[in-house]
Amino acid sequence: MDVIEAIHHRQSNAKVKQDEVPRAVIEKLLSAAVQAPNHYKVRPWRFAVLTGSGLNNLGEVFAASFADRHPDLPAEALEKTRALPRRAPLIIAVGVDKPAEPKVLEIENIMAVSAACQNILLAAEAEGLAAKWRTGEWALDSKVKEFLGFAPDQHLIAFLYIGYPEGIPESKPRPSFEDRTVWVR
Repeated sequence: MDVIEAIHHRQSNAKVKQDEVPRAVIEKLLSAAVQAPNHYKVRPWRFAVLTGSGLNNLGEVFAASFADRHPDLPAEALEKTRALPRRAPLIIAVGVDKPAEPKVLEIENIMAVSAACQNILLAAEAEGLAAKWRTGEWALDSKVKEFLGFAPDQHLIAFLYIGYPEGIPESKPRPSFEDRTVWVR
């Protein structure tokens, strides 16, 4: 699959089998990620790869944090929260380093890591995998960041849920660029 085909064919797909994604394939995705452009070659991305019991442990952190914020929740709500990471056999959590030098802008690091995430999504598509980029309240949660090895002030910009597709998702209309483009001559 060429890159243009992958870009136009790729869509978020949360319906995946629980079949394990081999480590060699995960490493291929991570290798694609770090090919993203980044100003000053600071390589501002950080990855936490969760599989197996790592997903269960993340679910426990989700549930504990949710219970702290909502102490009156019924047990079934906590169970639902606990199960969230098990929606796929692989999650790659992606964090952004804070700039260490004054010349490096934080937004440039965020953009570089976003490009790394897109590279993972495109590489997953090329490998026949389904993927979905999620964030939500968990990306801001200090307990989740700590569990993943990120600093409290570090941006956590993605939970990339990845697995082998369970069926083919319904094709959705793709957006056009025309209404978002001005041609300056």
